[in-house]
Amino acid sequence: MAVKNAEWHDRMYNNRALVPDFADHFAHWQNASVQARAQLKSTLDVPYGEGVGETLDIFPAKDANAPVVIFIHGGYWRSLDKSDHSFVAPALRDMGACVVVVNYALCPGTPEQPVTIPDIALQMAKATAWVWRHIAEHGGDRSRISAIGHSAGGHLAAMLLGCNWKQVGRDLPSGLVRKAMSISGLFDLEPIRKTPFVQADLRITPAHVRMASPAKWQRPRQGVLYTVAGGDESPEFLRHNRLIHQAWGPKTVPVCEDLAGLNHFNIVIYLTRPGTRLHALAKQLIAA
Repeated sequence: MAVKNAEWHDRMYNNRALVPDFADHFAHWQNASVQARAQLKSTLDVPYGEGVGETLDIFPAKDANAPVVIFIHGGYWRSLDKSDHSFVAPALRDMGACVVVVNYALCPGTPEQPVTIPDIALQMAKATAWVWRHIAEHGGDRSRISAIGHSAGGHLAAMLLGCNWKQVGRDLPSGLVRKAMSISGLFDLEPIRKTPFVQADLRITPAHVRMASPAKWQRPRQGVLYTVAGGDESPEFLRHNRLIHQAWGPKTVPVCEDLAGLNHFNIVIYLTRPGTRLHALAKQLIAA
């Protein structure tokens, strides 16, 4: 049995080391995102709050009263930007959705304004509340909001499913988000706390683990979460994919799949490709 020391944790969780051509994937995302913004009608850099990183991009659907998809980017809560992920908008829009790609502050922040993972989770709740209150102005149906996230974004999407919305705003319905998809998500922060290459920025504490680990929560009373991971991802990412299914059960997590031949970075592209399993699952989620 492997010794789960610092070196082991870095090996299990350092996706850039596991996928040597990761920079090519990032370049593809960025180029495709530039094209998407050039081709689609959009409203960019809309503030959903006054804090650092609190902006979002809206890509309206072709038809009014459309279902809404909030897409949350990854980057280990410490890197990347919504502008790198506009590329998801054309495919989701072709599924009939009004697409909202959100930004958030990145860990560790600054000495004056430190940023933690629970802080980011609260930002995502604030962004989603803004969407519920304002998306009708952009043709979206606020009663049909789904969240899709990749990597750290997959963790944040799952947290939205379990959010106590009345604590966010008294005007918000209890079931504001009832459908979510996590792509290569992480659901227990304890092993991340033990992973040196990210912990230096994330500064996860035991309290953060308790607050922001969906697998440690009780099953949400309503809603469904689809979880997928690439079959070529590390054993730990595959374990996390099973972990949330075990923790929340098959009623809440009816889809829990490892997609053969995909790694941590190319998997998100398959969200945009008709004929793939991930594309079909997203379409099914939006239509449900």
